Amino acid sequence: MPNEAVVVCESIYRTFYSSESGAHHVLQDVNLRLDEGDFVVLIGPSGCGKSTLLNLIAGFDRPSGGRVLVRGVEVDGPGPDKAMVFQDYALLPWLNARENVEIGLRLQKIGAAERRATSMRFLDLVELANVAERPVYKLSGGMQQRVAIARALALKPTVLLMDEPFGALDAFQRAIMHKELVRIWRATNASILFVTHSLEEAIFLGNRVVAMTPGGVGLTGELTIELPRPRDPLSIEFAALKRRLFEMLTAHLSHPAPPFIE
Repeated sequence: MPNEAVVVCESIYRTFYSSESGAHHVLQDVNLRLDEGDFVVLIGPSGCGKSTLLNLIAGFDRPSGGRVLVRGVEVDGPGPDKAMVFQDYALLPWLNARENVEIGLRLQKIGAAERRATSMRFLDLVELANVAERPVYKLSGGMQQRVAIARALALKPTVLLMDEPFGALDAFQRAIMHKELVRIWRATNASILFVTHSLEEAIFLGNRVVAMTPGGVGLTGELTIELPRPRDPLSIEFAALKRRLFEMLTAHLSHPAPPFIE
């Protein structure tokens, strides 16, 4: 029996207009499906529409054509069923970790006792229960991003949208967060749509990697990642997938791609 569709993008178009340059077609005829418990990564260069597509799914923007469905219902605005994790954490620095996790729960008018129990459960999931009362400005970048993930998961969203969430971290912290996110995904069976520029990040995290190219082309290829977890970025199989993904991303370039470097 096939998995239930969580997100379906049907023939999505998004065009922006300006008096200087006229129409700018960012997305054209984009079709994408995210199933229950899926981990899909969108990858492509800057300007190809990755964040635009995420914003359409989140309800922060509306498509110029086509429609986005979440659990079969057309998206007409933001809501707790579509939680976003941003690159810059978007935490309130004057609050502690627990209070930041509880922000969305407060907006839903959930009582104090339930808020606290929920926030502590998800802080424990991201292994930060011991710093729940610490102001977030005193936490490292990786810890702050885990607070942001806990805040999103506390809403029990239908889909977790992640827009380059580890882009501001150094290479060491980023590697740690990759392993942490896989652990959290497995523990929650969350449905995740993740945006990145990194070939390695895409292959390490995703069940499926969807390639995008600039110029309004939209989705140009998909790669199913069948490597067993935990994945070894130094393995021959991992390197072969990086090459395939690089070739997929550069196939539509109007000029020759630079040589692939392992």
